[in-house]
Amino acid sequence: MTTIKLSKKPDSEHVKATKAPVRRTGAAQRDRSVAPPKAIIPTKDESQPIRPESAPNPAAKTGQRNHRFDGKPRQTEVSENAPRQAKPAETGSFEPRNPEGRQADRPQRSRPASNTRFTSDEPQYRQAPRRGGKVRDGFEAGESNQSRAAYAASKPVASNPELPRLSKRMAELGICSRREADEWIVNGWVKVDGVIIDTLGSRINPDAEIIISSYAQEHQAENVTIILHKPVGYVSGQAEDGYQPAIVLIHPDNQWPDDPELHTHNPKQFQRGFLHGLAPAGRLDIDSTGMLVLTQDGRVARHLIGEDSTVEKEYLVRVEGNLSEANMKLLNYGLSLDDVKLKPAKVSWQNEDQLRFVLREGKKRQIRRMCEMVGLHVVGLKRIRIGSVNLGKLPVGQWRYLRNNERF
Repeated sequence: MTTIKLSKKPDSEHVKATKAPVRRTGAAQRDRSVAPPKAIIPTKDESQPIRPESAPNPAAKTGQRNHRFDGKPRQTEVSENAPRQAKPAETGSFEPRNPEGRQADRPQRSRPASNTRFTSDEPQYRQAPRRGGKVRDGFEAGESNQSRAAYAASKPVASNPELPRLSKRMAELGICSRREADEWIVNGWVKVDGVIIDTLGSRINPDAEIIISSYAQEHQAENVTIILHKPVGYVSGQAEDGYQPAIVLIHPDNQWPDDPELHTHNPKQFQRGFLHGLAPAGRLDIDSTGMLVLTQDGRVARHLIGEDSTVEKEYLVRVEGNLSEANMKLLNYGLSLDDVKLKPAKVSWQNEDQLRFVLREGKKRQIRRMCEMVGLHVVGLKRIRIGSVNLGKLPVGQWRYLRNNERF
């Protein structure tokens, strides 16, 4: 049996230090009240690969891989301040740059057109950006977008003065008045060749197809036309010289009790909205009485007072003075006002002191001035008919609606 004798380790307190500790004294002791400076990491030079100092320079090797296409090593140790010199052509280096900054022997790339759109040949990040916002007037769409090209072809061009405006063309076709056309255009209720036009002042081709929305037709159906028997002392339009306009008489208390619209199955009730946009279609002098038309419908107004209007207006005129046969012929045709020849009229005696005038125009105080030119003095003037609508039994100062079966 083998016995192993273990030696007892000495206690740590009995171990004596073989070397005394080093202590810093005096000014060399570090000031711990100030943070130590941060270590500065040298910046990486991307032009040269990072390698340890002990590693040999690969440029010195003949079999290095960082070489030019001619197999000769690249000059890596070049001073930054040294001027650049052109290398000879046999080394395979590039030629000096021309004044424009392009290499003389490099062919220039063809730049894409400014209106290039998305194609399948190039990736998306290489494509030209799409044009944002609405297509402005005069924009010519590219061939790559047929829908935008069709829209640009049908969109009116506001800068072309030879084309008529959309609102004027609508009025010429009798669709509505120019004021109503502007309102419909803003609301987006008008289509021209299948494209909605919502810009005021747009111009279109005269043969373009114009389609009106059903909303505009409903809006137009709600417009009213009123027949008023205007008394003497009221002006047709705006108030002037202290005289009230005739529109102040359009009130439920002044509606004719025998108005047929009040005795229908669904009577039309007066609304304050009827006064909005209600305007006289033609004038009647302050000293005259008779039939005055006030309407919200632009078609009616254009039909009665438009430049090409031929609607007859009949008057009964009480006069004083003598009228010869020659002057009667002048009243019918031959007089001029303001150096403008008047249209032919129909003038005849209604009774011994009253004449009947039928005119197709309505110049300011036309009948009174015509009578003065032939030696007659007008005592009273009353309009009794416009087109095919008669004043009838409507009392003075009262009004009624234009019936659905009445047309001027």
